[in-house]
Amino acid sequence: MSEFRADDATPTARALVALELIQDRPGVSGERLGERLGVTSRAARRYVGILRQAGIPVESTPGKHGGYRLGRGFRVPPLMFSTDEALALVMAAVRGRGAVGGDGAVDTALDKIARVLPASLSGPVEALRAIGSAPSGDGPDPRLASELARAAQDGVRLRLRYRTAGGAEPREMTVDPWGVNLRHDRWYLLCWSHHADAKRVLRLDRIESATPTGDRFTPTLDLDVATAVDEHMAEGWGIPVEVVVAAPYDEVAACLPRSLGRLETTDTGHTRVVGSTDDAGWYAWQLLRIGAPFTVVGPPALRDECRRLSGRLRDAAAPTPGEVPA
Repeated sequence: MSEFRADDATPTARALVALELIQDRPGVSGERLGERLGVTSRAARRYVGILRQAGIPVESTPGKHGGYRLGRGFRVPPLMFSTDEALALVMAAVRGRGAVGGDGAVDTALDKIARVLPASLSGPVEALRAIGSAPSGDGPDPRLASELARAAQDGVRLRLRYRTAGGAEPREMTVDPWGVNLRHDRWYLLCWSHHADAKRVLRLDRIESATPTGDRFTPTLDLDVATAVDEHMAEGWGIPVEVVVAAPYDEVAACLPRSLGRLETTDTGHTRVVGSTDDAGWYAWQLLRIGAPFTVVGPPALRDECRRLSGRLRDAAAPTPGEVPA
């Protein structure tokens, strides 16, 4: 129950607290109701009378074990969320969906929340509905996430104060925010940096402030933020990678994480994977996810690691001494 101070409450405030208590604890006694309101049980009846005058069917049962309860047919008014409350709720639900044994119920609950929100808020809420794992640390400020999501939806250019990984003094940068996304338990902002004249992915927990510049940009309505974030994170590593898979685009996309690279259709039966890595051995293991033949175009280090991995798998499949092959 929300915090209530009886010393400075108005009659309306007391009546609303009485409604909340009766709703939460059907059968609550007049004495307990008075204690909660900071008045006598006799005075508490006056606030019950205010509720009845407002058309709320409060029923009472006399006697030692009697009390107040809401009558049948009473419908609780719709929930009202502020922007920060709604975004915090959605962020918590998205991050924690893996802890409830499947995300079906969470997604339907979020659908219901989004449907009753005004248009100005439902857009940012949908912007935060990304697939993620269960939380393992502190998340970003919901107010900041709300500001970034709204700016991305409305095409508002921002001036950010951003802390880099080295812990140096925060630097200012002007960006066009494109969207907010959750990936591997961290929230990221996909944006266009005017300082670098390039696409950037920034961690929300390192953004100290976001201030509108007064300028606007045209949002890309069909942008898949989750895909763009994953593809961006697959770029820029030390070893460029190119692999051609003998399977259609959809089949490769279903089994290969987007973080391994960008997929390109070469023809109806082949798909190119273009990415980068700092660990060719790790990347070779990831390619085993592909259930179709593939060819490593480059680099030579990745081809060597695939040959080494092939030898290990071949040795693992060989019979041990004395074992009779089936």
